[in-house]
Amino acid sequence: MVAANEVSSAVLHDNEVSVTGDFNESSMLGPYRLDSSTGHLLRRALQRHQALFQESAAATGLTPPQFAALTKLAELRRVTQNRLGRLVAMDPATAQGVMKRLALRGLLRTEKDPMDRRTVVLSITQEGECLVQQARQAGQRANQALMQDLDAGEQAMLLALLRRITD
Repeated sequence: MVAANEVSSAVLHDNEVSVTGDFNESSMLGPYRLDSSTGHLLRRALQRHQALFQESAAATGLTPPQFAALTKLAELRRVTQNRLGRLVAMDPATAQGVMKRLALRGLLRTEKDPMDRRTVVLSITQEGECLVQQARQAGQRANQALMQDLDAGEQAMLLALLRRITD
């Protein structure tokens, strides 16, 4: 995980903002500062997590969107492509491409709904099940590496706040 850690160290060094120092009511109301922008910081956190995930999950050959789709499909067992795309926050065109690549790798099966031939129904294959188990461990390692500098309470708070603003 050297590369991801180097990326995150560079991010921290370039953005030397203390946890409480630059984030107060007056800084939120003052002139726009990129290093105090919620969107910018979320994007940087996402970039760091993606680098950590790619490092941990390289052996799986899954991209983060493929991992999300396969993980949710493993939970649901059988679902329409449209519904799965919505559940993992993908637009229909992206979902179609992701599912096509997973199907080509033999990780999921597609079939037409007999009641509506326009609807594609997905189910996970045994190979997909095995790979998703391996990928979940990689995802867990990436999550742990991303949040290693936060104590358990801070980790729980961050997750709760992220859920709150994304629901």
